Amino acid sequence: MTTGEVALIVGGQLFGPDSKVVSGLVIDSRSATPDREALFFALRGRNHDGHNFLVSMAERGVRSFVAERIPEELKGMEEICFIKVDDTLAALQKLAEARRIMFGGRVIAVTGSAGKTIVKEWLAAIMSRVKHVVRSPRSYNSQTGVPLSVWKLDNQYQAAVIEAGISQPGEMSRLQRIIRPDTGIFTNIGDAHQENFTGAREKIREKLTLFGGVEKLIYPLDYPELAEEVEMAFGGRGTELAGWSFRNTSAPYHAEQMEGERGSVRIGIKHRSGLLEYSIPFSDRASVENSVSVAVACLLEGIPADVIVDGMAQLNQVAMRMAIKEGVNNCIIIEDYYNSDPGSLAMAIDFLKSQQGRKHTLILSDFLQTGRDAGDLAEEVADLVRRGVVGRMIGIGEGLYANSSRFEGTDARFFRSTGEFLSSFSRLSFNNETILLKGARVYEFERIATLLEQKRHTTVLEINLDAISRNLAMFRSMLNPEVRIMGMVKAFAYGSGISEIGSLLEYNRVDWLAVAYADEGVELRDAGITIPVMVMNPDETSYDILIQYNLEPEIYSFRVLSGFIREAVRHGLESYPVHVKIDTGMHRLGFLPSDVRELCRIIKGMDSIKPVSVFSHLAASEAEVSDSLTIRQATLFDLACSELSEGLGYMPLRHLLNSAGIIRFPRYQYEMVRPGIGLYGLVDADAPGLQQTSRYVSRISQIKQVRAGEPVGYGYSGISKEDRSIATMPVGYADGLSRQMGNGRGAVWIGGRRAPLVGNICMDMCMADITGCNASEGDQAEIFGENISIREVARICGTIPYEIITSIPPRVRRIFYHE
Repeated sequence: MTTGEVALIVGGQLFGPDSKVVSGLVIDSRSATPDREALFFALRGRNHDGHNFLVSMAERGVRSFVAERIPEELKGMEEICFIKVDDTLAALQKLAEARRIMFGGRVIAVTGSAGKTIVKEWLAAIMSRVKHVVRSPRSYNSQTGVPLSVWKLDNQYQAAVIEAGISQPGEMSRLQRIIRPDTGIFTNIGDAHQENFTGAREKIREKLTLFGGVEKLIYPLDYPELAEEVEMAFGGRGTELAGWSFRNTSAPYHAEQMEGERGSVRIGIKHRSGLLEYSIPFSDRASVENSVSVAVACLLEGIPADVIVDGMAQLNQVAMRMAIKEGVNNCIIIEDYYNSDPGSLAMAIDFLKSQQGRKHTLILSDFLQTGRDAGDLAEEVADLVRRGVVGRMIGIGEGLYANSSRFEGTDARFFRSTGEFLSSFSRLSFNNETILLKGARVYEFERIATLLEQKRHTTVLEINLDAISRNLAMFRSMLNPEVRIMGMVKAFAYGSGISEIGSLLEYNRVDWLAVAYADEGVELRDAGITIPVMVMNPDETSYDILIQYNLEPEIYSFRVLSGFIREAVRHGLESYPVHVKIDTGMHRLGFLPSDVRELCRIIKGMDSIKPVSVFSHLAASEAEVSDSLTIRQATLFDLACSELSEGLGYMPLRHLLNSAGIIRFPRYQYEMVRPGIGLYGLVDADAPGLQQTSRYVSRISQIKQVRAGEPVGYGYSGISKEDRSIATMPVGYADGLSRQMGNGRGAVWIGGRRAPLVGNICMDMCMADITGCNASEGDQAEIFGENISIREVARICGTIPYEIITSIPPRVRRIFYHE
């Protein structure tokens, strides 16, 4: 499109040329590129305001913008084009609506409480065997993700599979106007995102809004409320209702599960035209149900039965995230085996561009089963590489190899196979790079990742960055709009990784970060973080470092005050920011309220420092039994702040509330708050919307059969009267797994069930009784996460979640991922 056409579609006022070409949409300022055909939408949200990045985006080369206001610095700037609108999100959605109308292929929309992404991926994979199919990348199912997905629709494709998700009433009607599906799939209904709805039926009705006008609707009859709502909304209105069921033999599609070979399941589906039988390489209930939705959709879309059967047998586990790992030689590895098509590649490159500070490298395999000409695909990829910030590319596969000439002008090398690449692999050839691995599963890019990863400990702590962002947004929703946020990232960000979490919080516009010691602040600065950082426990040996790295000390005693003033004067500083700590009852660090007058007298005569905030620390904000003491602390804090304000002639920013305090005592939010453990979903207060962000997992190293009466582990303590299957895992008390978990007190989650830990926990290993489990060597074992909560682990160990999460040492690999 041209900028003039875009302005007409979105109803905006055009400032600048109307003939500029628009080929890509950008909503994330981190993915700014020198691409002059990108159109940047300055979206506003509670966590972000894209208008704050308009100038920097222009400096990076973007020339076309949709915004609600135009910065003075950019007015009249040559080649800059602005489309001024009242609502940038509404404009983005209108543009996507127009794109959808231009698309001539069939559109299949998928929604539901769970399984949306898996159904979308599996359906697209099977349909791609006989049709040209495009699907929404990753979990792009939101109010912004769906428009970006629909923008990818192109008439070279015959069909599109688009995922849609909502979290509150009123959202789905907007997505329906954008997607306008021909066929709908409702996967299931559960409790996900239930908090904003009065009940399951309201949520079902909202989701069914997506399917207004569909020709065919696929849904499970085994969810009674869903079946009833579908019948009421669509019965007798011309929509073909393709309900399927395991229970109801008279259902249009009656499914039956049968035994298969180890690790697989056979499924038969009886329908009006006959019987479809297939096997899937999974045995869990969710995969079985998802496969039925896919099979019914394939039948309705006219996919031949033999294609469905063959495709089902070759389904892959869908990676639900883009994982970020530490690599060799200061490299960062981004693993994206999620889907493999040009649209998803563009999204992955956008994410690659958001990773600053290192050279960017792309390792890419051929795209499979797209039905498109290999040369055209290679040209499209080459264009993405030229327009992006990829420093070098490594192409793997016969298609890319045969079309290597199309990559002239780029730093690119090509190999016919993964094995050929690995035979020439040298770790020394990768140094200080961010490496995106984007490959179809048949190319086994895991083998490349294994060689590039820095640490090979199979026990890992997985951290969901999107969950942290959502938790931060929830805390913001509890605050007045003007209240600032100081994000706590001390103790390695509560065990999660200080530089990664610090960067995430900076991107989400927290105002300050807080660490315990100066070296933690230095690590943040070395990671490129520029927002203010408070150091809560400075010592006199670190004052020079604080000033060198622009870190702001907590001043909690007259000794620290005088020592830092001397250092500030020696450096010739004026009004260097410091933070005054008041002890209101915690009796750890801080000035007593009676010290405030003398404190003001000393500071008043000094130009070298300036208190920018004053704060105190609540001792028991999570405990209702101590509420009277919390209120007393707040009262003392108010009195101390008033005296400080009177003595200084101004009021510094006040902050008192930690995570539990934000939830339970919002009246004391003052000008700033300090969420900490709550960002990681572990606050001991009633906050149902918070999500645990970490999952601690290991893998089975060995399984052996132990006869009755034989011991397991040190001390011969793990003895049973029964024969047992014992799994050994490489995680022990040196990895933060407390010895309190041994001898049957704790458990791990293996093969869909709890497996009690037997014997004593060793330094580097532990053992679990997996008798009766469907488990094999190499299978995953969850220590805490989705199935075993960290609170349960803490309770068994007689401690608190803080200690559990911060006790996991750096030798355990952290894997950061986006959903």
